[in-house]
Amino acid sequence: MSKEEDNKAVVVRWFTEFWGKDANLAVIDEIAAPDMLLQYSLHEPRRGRADIKSFMTDFRAAFPDLNFWGTADLIAEGDYVVGQWEGGGTHTGPAFDDFLLGGLPAATGRRMHFTGKTVLKVVNGLIVEENGLDDGLTAMMQLGLINKD
Repeated sequence: MSKEEDNKAVVVRWFTEFWGKDANLAVIDEIAAPDMLLQYSLHEPRRGRADIKSFMTDFRAAFPDLNFWGTADLIAEGDYVVGQWEGGGTHTGPAFDDFLLGGLPAATGRRMHFTGKTVLKVVNGLIVEENGLDDGLTAMMQLGLINKD
């Protein structure tokens, strides 16, 4: 396989096991670089395996049905893989204060469903950076953190 195909395989695994319906946080130690950067517009940037594990543990506790999936073929060039996705979840868990625009009290029952695009950098089989652009405005309106009126 080519470098690009190898990198796509790493990203497919990441999208499935980290962002998919059934989270496998062990995948972080297996395919995330020790100082990986995870950056999306809804949250503060996260760096390193422990910080990323903490982020996802809290996110999935607050949104137990959290799930994201790809909506188009991945595109790869050199060390970079680009993916398009959609997903979301229902806030039925504990309070969650990781959003840049504010926090949610426990179990609001609000559902978010939104889309985005992500660029991942893969070096020697490890993800060193995940930088995503999401439709955070839609998610924040759905969660009641932005009033559309």
